[in-house]
Amino acid sequence: MDPTSPGEGGTGHVLAAAYDRSTLTLHINGTARTLTLDHRTTVLDALRQYLGLTGAKKGCDHGQCGACTVIVDGRRVNSCLLFAVAHDGAHVTTVEGLADRDRLHPVQQAFLDRDALQCGYCTPGQICSAVGMLGEAADGFPSHATPHDDLAAPYDGAPVPPASLGREEIRERMSGNLCRCGAYPRIVEAIEDVAP
Repeated sequence: MDPTSPGEGGTGHVLAAAYDRSTLTLHINGTARTLTLDHRTTVLDALRQYLGLTGAKKGCDHGQCGACTVIVDGRRVNSCLLFAVAHDGAHVTTVEGLADRDRLHPVQQAFLDRDALQCGYCTPGQICSAVGMLGEAADGFPSHATPHDDLAAPYDGAPVPPASLGREEIRERMSGNLCRCGAYPRIVEAIEDVAP
């Protein structure tokens, strides 16, 4: 077969393969990392397979379990659902990037203090989700469990007050993160310890 023909094995497939990849930069835990990835590569697979950051876990690979939760541009996300090429320039924080050198993030420390884990598979996602959730509450984002009275006031441009985080509110906000071992009571206690 002619190598310049667009048929099987020809240049057409070589060109198609070249268009299936893009070079992008992700700011991972404060460090810019430039990667050339297939367009189908998720942020989760980029972290685990290309950058060696295996804290975020591949649980369901459908955005239903939360084991892959990381923080992208300040908000918690299921990294298995995000195409890396769509997040060129994004700032990604993984569980590996939460600690300040030898000092654990307060949420990480609370999980240890409260023994809020069993097998530990979901723990990195639980911790990242808790950190993101605390940020959302501080910014006044409501949840399904937020009392209606808190939402009734008209928005007048003033800063939105932080959402109060009782047990029901924490449970609701963390409901996207599953724990097959059932460590939920301790997880809620750990989050209560660090919630304002």
